[in-house]
Amino acid sequence: MRIIAPLLGLVSFVSAAEKPNILFIFADDMAYEAIGSLGITEVKTPHLDKLFASGTQFTHAYNSGGWNGAICVASRNMMMTGRNLWFAQQEEKKMEERRLWPQLMSDAGYTTYMTGKWHVKAKAQDLFDHVGDVRPGMPNDVEKGYNRPVKGEPDPWDPTDQSNNGFWKGGKHWSEVEADTAVKFLNMAKEDTKPFFFYLAFNAPHDPRQSPQEFLDKYPVEKIRTPENYLDAYPHREVMKSPHSLRDEKLAPMPRTEYAVKVARREYFALITHMDAQIGRVLEALEKNGQRENTYIVFTADHGLGCGRHGLLGKQNMYDHSIRVPYVVVGPGVEAGEKISSPIYIQDTVPTSLEAVGAEVPEHIQYQSFIPVLKGESAGRPHIYNAYLEDAQRAMTKDGYKLILYPGGSIARLYNLEKDPFEKHDLLEKGESKEVAQKLFEVLKSEAKVHGDELVFGEYPALK
Repeated sequence: MRIIAPLLGLVSFVSAAEKPNILFIFADDMAYEAIGSLGITEVKTPHLDKLFASGTQFTHAYNSGGWNGAICVASRNMMMTGRNLWFAQQEEKKMEERRLWPQLMSDAGYTTYMTGKWHVKAKAQDLFDHVGDVRPGMPNDVEKGYNRPVKGEPDPWDPTDQSNNGFWKGGKHWSEVEADTAVKFLNMAKEDTKPFFFYLAFNAPHDPRQSPQEFLDKYPVEKIRTPENYLDAYPHREVMKSPHSLRDEKLAPMPRTEYAVKVARREYFALITHMDAQIGRVLEALEKNGQRENTYIVFTADHGLGCGRHGLLGKQNMYDHSIRVPYVVVGPGVEAGEKISSPIYIQDTVPTSLEAVGAEVPEHIQYQSFIPVLKGESAGRPHIYNAYLEDAQRAMTKDGYKLILYPGGSIARLYNLEKDPFEKHDLLEKGESKEVAQKLFEVLKSEAKVHGDELVFGEYPALK
């Protein structure tokens, strides 16, 4: 693979004006397949399709989990601190000076910008040089947006109704406001002699899933497909602590219906397409300003979303639709149209960006640069660890298999991801592949320590 000087970490030898810019675009609640060219072909994402075609895609990018129902809190704390899951939870309480990602980029000679969703304990204004439109974890709750729709009954929710606030709070859709500020900041950066590091975080496509009518019109509900792994209820939702009472899960009635799931997916897709249009505006400004050629662009999301798969609406689970996200890197020396299946964590972006601009990666950063993978010098990570809550869920993905544990019920599930990508067939339920499961169990227990996990794993009858 052709990799030129910046990705070889040689930019420390060139002038500041020649150092590459970094544009990090972060979506919220966006599953790995929710881009038209990647999986769900009915989703219309022309600008992201083009971006993914122009760079190298990591097809198996993961977030390792969360310590509460708001998975994005953990995801973004890990991103800022560069610390593994449970270590990041400890770091959140102190946020020590000069240890966080934007501060490290500033120390490397960058002017730093931020706009959009934050959801980190430290104040964005204390970490970035320029901050605009800081948004909370999600727009406001609206009671009538839950447990709906019910077929044959009037739907109390209208995604275009601005009186519900949500994404419409303030009078203009938040995705549009975030893009407006991004364009303004790129214009500011054009006049700066220093390179820029820009953290652009959209709240979309997190609920409440609101978008203009023209985007909803692109998705007639009768043309929305039911997911391949649709269930009317997930059998272990209580023991894994993702019950219907959990905020994300009560967005649709229980038991699920195909109609309610199709409506949820329609609104999800419309919000994604609307965000895609705003990303197109940002990329157009980058091009117009002459900044594109010397800018590394990363697009990813903090975690995925069930949105009807496995009977789940939210992200508090161990299935790929929730722990796996889209990820692409575009820029100088990065091969266009490449796909790399080696797994990464999205937080590997932090040391990768530091190495790419010739900066030293501090010892407290626990994630790994994937530049050796881009250069073809490394096969990447051998496995992926995932967790939800201190005692609710654990998972290990390795060699094409995934082991999922629900410690509260001593339940183990095993999936062959290559033969069963939608994770429909639990091999342990059939009494199959116990040796594979046992090996993954041992790797999981070992890897848990690397992430600061103090769970006592106990015994699982299905593994014996």
